[in-house]
Amino acid sequence: MEKQIKQFLEFLQNEKRVSNNTLQSYSRDIHQYENYLSQNRINYVKVDCQKINEYLKSLQDMGKKKSTVSRSLASIRSFYQYLMRIKKVKHDPTENIQSPKVDKRVPSVLTSDEVEKLLSQPKDVDLKGTRDKAMLEVAYATGMRVTEIISLDEEDVNIEEGYIFCKSANKQRNIPLGSICIAALNEYMKDARPIMIRDENEKALFVNVNGKRLTRQGFWKIVKYYKEQAHIDKDITPHVLRHSFATHLLQNGADLKAIQTMLGHSDISSTQVYTQFQDAGIRDIYRRTHPRA
Repeated sequence: MEKQIKQFLEFLQNEKRVSNNTLQSYSRDIHQYENYLSQNRINYVKVDCQKINEYLKSLQDMGKKKSTVSRSLASIRSFYQYLMRIKKVKHDPTENIQSPKVDKRVPSVLTSDEVEKLLSQPKDVDLKGTRDKAMLEVAYATGMRVTEIISLDEEDVNIEEGYIFCKSANKQRNIPLGSICIAALNEYMKDARPIMIRDENEKALFVNVNGKRLTRQGFWKIVKYYKEQAHIDKDITPHVLRHSFATHLLQNGADLKAIQTMLGHSDISSTQVYTQFQDAGIRDIYRRTHPRA
């Protein structure tokens, strides 16, 4: 089975071109499944629907969340579909298994005032402050994921045209920038980044104090630091800025399809989670403006 797992992961990476985070998730899920089969002396080729359900039940008994069990099933299903493709098995044992219903979580969102407080914290009095200001402005102005932001190269920014070119796995999209974000980026790219980099061949847009590409952990620490400086009680992560970006656009009349494009969602249902905040805004407007509200 180990050989097939290795080939499956290579298939996902080279042909499906999934992101590294997705690849790691598949790897963890399939290897955990392999361990279960090995411990119970079950041949992966002869697994049936009942055995898969027993495995999923074992995950639940371990206290795994519904979302984790659902993701594990999706990984196992993809694995068996791959095995069918290479004619290693004739049937997909997961075919008739329903995923556990996962409760949709309400995204944590900042108010416009909280965003203003957070983004006003970095001061462009030194190189780090100039970088941080540009980086937080990009996060809120574009709604990009952390991995996408730290993966940006200098050439991905078009200051003159006012957009960022975002590459994510096998997807690409152009995201417009607002005037405040453009000004912050322009100052960072002209006055701070050239001094921070140690190697002129460095392509990364956002670099750390050593002149190397900033890491996910580095980004998270920066957001946490300025959250504390702003005295905001909410738990703020880079992803909260992404949620806030989408919610504020929707509340101010942006089209859901346009937001889907800017966020890089493949499925509109992923974007529709933000409509609950739009509905709340509409109700507030109705109460304040309708003569008989």
